[in-house]
Amino acid sequence: MDYHADRFRDHSLIVSNEQDQIIAVLPANARETVLISHEGLTYGGFIVNEKMSTPLMLETFEASFQYLAKQGFTQLIYKTIPHIYHSTPAEEDTYALFRHNAELYRRDVLTVVNYCGVPLKFQQRRLRSIKKAKNHQLQVKESNDFSQFWAILTANLSNKYGINPVHTIDEIKLLAHQFPAQIKLFAAYKEDTMQAGAVVYLSPNVCHVQYNATTLDGANTGALDLVIDHLINVYRPSKRYFDFGISTEDNGCYLNIGLVDYKEGFGARTVTHDFYKIDLTHLPAKD
Repeated sequence: MDYHADRFRDHSLIVSNEQDQIIAVLPANARETVLISHEGLTYGGFIVNEKMSTPLMLETFEASFQYLAKQGFTQLIYKTIPHIYHSTPAEEDTYALFRHNAELYRRDVLTVVNYCGVPLKFQQRRLRSIKKAKNHQLQVKESNDFSQFWAILTANLSNKYGINPVHTIDEIKLLAHQFPAQIKLFAAYKEDTMQAGAVVYLSPNVCHVQYNATTLDGANTGALDLVIDHLINVYRPSKRYFDFGISTEDNGCYLNIGLVDYKEGFGARTVTHDFYKIDLTHLPAKD
């Protein structure tokens, strides 16, 4: 997270037991009297290992709340880690949130292909589009040409939504250089011209699409569908899930129907990502 450290006032927590062993870490930043699951990360919540238990998580929350209250914090904003990113079942934190009357204030919709579940068929529209791309002799390959892709992506986002990518071209190049095994760009080419592409983030269980975009010519020839089809198949042997990312806005209250329909066309279904608020002002005082 160093590349954007200047944007946040870090206040991450390390929770240790009586033997001084670390049992949990909470990446977080502070905004006035609010502690927030780190805003520089897509997912948040306590990071734990296999030694965590439900009673221990309750103690972890209690100790954290008491610390935060003493530091003058009045609220905790806590975003969970969707279960598809867990190495083993690990939802002790959501139970602890329930026990502390946390308010669910946001729920995002992730659209996910489950490689280990019942195979879901592609929609006919997606199959036709992939076939069209192959008929136009487009080829998908891994690429290091982030600059060309970023120009396509920036134009797409500007024309559709009037916004820029979250990362600048220099930031994504830096991240890809620092994490070459985890951040990759795949693109569809017509000869030497990039028609569409996707940047994926790879974790042990998941291939996550961080960015995707296509040129006008690529849109007419099904180039992006070919890229997505390629990625789904390439990571099928090594991952459990293929995550298209969210299709919601306004704290989950608005669902982009066209976007989620496109993603579901590849045999994907919904996994939710939850965000909670916890009022720290009512906690009983403890020594």
